[in-house]
Amino acid sequence: MILVTGGTGLVGSHLLYKLASTGEKVRAIYRNEKKLANIKHVFSCYTNDYEPIFNVIDWFEADILDIPSLTDAFNGITYVYHCAAFVSFEPDKYRLLRKTNIEGTANIVNLCLSNNIKKLCHVSSIATLGITNHKTMITEEAEWNQETSNTIYSITKYGAEIEVWRGSQEGLDVVMVNPGVILGAGIWRYGSGSLFKKAHKGLTYYPSGSIGLVDVADVVAIMIALTKSSIANERFILVAENWSYKDFLQAMAKAVNAKPPGKLASTVLLQIGWRLDWVKHKLLGSRRQLTKHLAVSLCNQKTFSNAKIKSQLPYNFKPVSKSITEIGALFLKQNVS
Repeated sequence: MILVTGGTGLVGSHLLYKLASTGEKVRAIYRNEKKLANIKHVFSCYTNDYEPIFNVIDWFEADILDIPSLTDAFNGITYVYHCAAFVSFEPDKYRLLRKTNIEGTANIVNLCLSNNIKKLCHVSSIATLGITNHKTMITEEAEWNQETSNTIYSITKYGAEIEVWRGSQEGLDVVMVNPGVILGAGIWRYGSGSLFKKAHKGLTYYPSGSIGLVDVADVVAIMIALTKSSIANERFILVAENWSYKDFLQAMAKAVNAKPPGKLASTVLLQIGWRLDWVKHKLLGSRRQLTKHLAVSLCNQKTFSNAKIKSQLPYNFKPVSKSITEIGALFLKQNVS
């Protein structure tokens, strides 16, 4: 049986649909029943008759930070997909990020080792890759640099990777994927889905940087292929295409029938913006929307290479423009019509 952590998130829910709809025996961890609504929203993007697929999954209430419940979830498991993670760029969420992303991953690795799991597939991020000269494509060999302006999210995801590599040194077969920004439908409150929601409401500015993009269907298909393959103890960048933020945000706006952003958010404007956001947070207690490190990241010109995964698997990525158009149509169907 296969275990999926983070099954109520974007990658996990699309992965569950793919596994369950192809006849795999799968168990999914969830923290509370309210989160299961995410699954149904995602499954409904594939079919209106999703209940049979939903019901064939072995739903298991557990938390990756609660070792007793997690231990029970591993009974009878042979393969593990670790999709669970906490995503935030807010400085005051650092302790929670560390606990979920690093401690939680350590728990998964330890239980994989003690249960003789055949292979662990870990979902990381391109945020853990070192930044090179902007004219040089970033590969899996780009080394982490703790001296650069790293977000707290990237720091904790890098810490999670260290735990996974520890497991590989102790005899666990692992494969790791480092996706760019994952485009997928069904969850609109956070992640890339929230970007479509914001685009529909209207965006005025676009930053000057670039972004690596990939469809969630590609991420899921490659994760399954890697897990079933003989490949072990390797990581792979999953980026279909590198786009400018301008092109990306304008394409999203078009996909949801909204006016595209037409003004450049300069470095100076973003520097002012994160300071004003900090003041608002301190005075009103509102959640941070733009941090110092995020403002820097939005201006970075980074391009990522997918040459390694293409050399290992016979796989063609879905065109990003097609992904944006299809997700935009699903957003309008589920939220506007």
